[in-house]
Amino acid sequence: MVKYSGVRESRPGRINDLGTTGAQAEENYKKGCLKRADRSFAQGLQCQQINSMAALMSLEDAVFISHSPQGCVGCTTMAVDMYRVGQYHRGIKNIKNPRIIVTNIDQKSAVFGGEKKLRDSVKKAVERYAPKLIFIYASCASGIIGDDIDAIAGDLQTEYPDTIIIPIHCEGFKSKICASGFDAAFLSINKYILKGEKIDKEENLVNLFAPTTVSYADQKEMERMLTRLGAKVNYIPFYSSLEKIRKIPAAIASTSICKVFADEFMKTLLEDYEIPYSHTVMPIGIRNTDKWYRGIAKILHKEDEVEEIIAKEHERIEPLIASLRARLQGKRVFICGGTGRSFAAAALIDDFGMELVGLETPTYDDDAQVDIEYLNGIHKNFVLDIANMQPFEQVNLVNKLKPDAFIGVPEWAAKLGIPTTHVLDGKRPTMGYDGLLFLGNKIADQLQNPGFNKKLAKHVRLPYKDSWYSEDAFKYITGRD
Repeated sequence: MVKYSGVRESRPGRINDLGTTGAQAEENYKKGCLKRADRSFAQGLQCQQINSMAALMSLEDAVFISHSPQGCVGCTTMAVDMYRVGQYHRGIKNIKNPRIIVTNIDQKSAVFGGEKKLRDSVKKAVERYAPKLIFIYASCASGIIGDDIDAIAGDLQTEYPDTIIIPIHCEGFKSKICASGFDAAFLSINKYILKGEKIDKEENLVNLFAPTTVSYADQKEMERMLTRLGAKVNYIPFYSSLEKIRKIPAAIASTSICKVFADEFMKTLLEDYEIPYSHTVMPIGIRNTDKWYRGIAKILHKEDEVEEIIAKEHERIEPLIASLRARLQGKRVFICGGTGRSFAAAALIDDFGMELVGLETPTYDDDAQVDIEYLNGIHKNFVLDIANMQPFEQVNLVNKLKPDAFIGVPEWAAKLGIPTTHVLDGKRPTMGYDGLLFLGNKIADQLQNPGFNKKLAKHVRLPYKDSWYSEDAFKYITGRD
């Protein structure tokens, strides 16, 4: 069997540059005509290194060493913020930052190598913190100059036997699909912590994989739902520990809150430890929450029990959804987010009677095709932008489509004066049956009170010429025809 490389482009049928409509994407994918394109011009991408770091940065008793220039850890500010807020929500009084060390590869390191800097950083990490875990993250720079982080980690492991030293190959240039960074982190966990060793199973133990953008309220909601099925939850790797990581092979099943976060790792767990998994959707909205719930219930052989629970949950929330629909019916919306979250949010708005006019997401693959087929049955002629970031395309589309609301990462749309709702802040509930109600009220409140964004648009100018807004938003995507 050929082992997965950790680069998602190695899987057939994954597209990361595309500008079209939902209907055209569905038709072309079925025909096998959806080609890998590229951009002749692109703004900064989200790279896989930041996803490798963010996936693990809340682990207890760990130090994170980025073998990179200083700029490579700039994006960790978002993960650090979520880590701090998450501690507060969990009732932790002494809030702390994750322990991040940057080797600061500079011009001299690029010429002579950065091995000494990395060794010194590991030594300082052990002396300062005596951690159980040290993660060494490769970067574009360390990959180009050829520093062998595996060999260095192996040498230092004999010197510091009480600390597990884990190299992670997440060089940014290895993959244009930033979710490959999650895979790189999990592959290293399997190799250096789990090591393929099988342990005794724990009755009813379920691995619940969750990324940093999941709020504490969402964690409690997912745990509540699984507990009602009689499961014991091993919530990992966010706010986790070495002990919880080591319990992964003891589980009788696995599931993930985000379908692109741990889907490849759950396949590995099935192959190496015989742990079945439910690969469904992100539980946002009624349809997707039901589907997610039924998926894990099937693995646990609790199909009858879950139908009873779902019926009671629907009875509880449907009158409340009806009142939200009265506030949101017919509103036009543009959605932007990660592959799992954006498609889930697009299905969610049908609960409220809203109309999808545009969808931006980083990757198109078999799973996305299933979602697109569903969405095309509800929403007609919506624009589809497959893009890793690329805000210049987003603002062009949003300016042309003029939606009533924007759901996703809101900075750019907010500066156009459009009411926005953030679904990636990791601070507020969005998932499960309770999260559905919170998110719906949040969207309705933003539409009712758009004053801040309207004032923002009057005083802040986006960095694009007026002429750009009249151009084809996808003009820089080459080979898309």
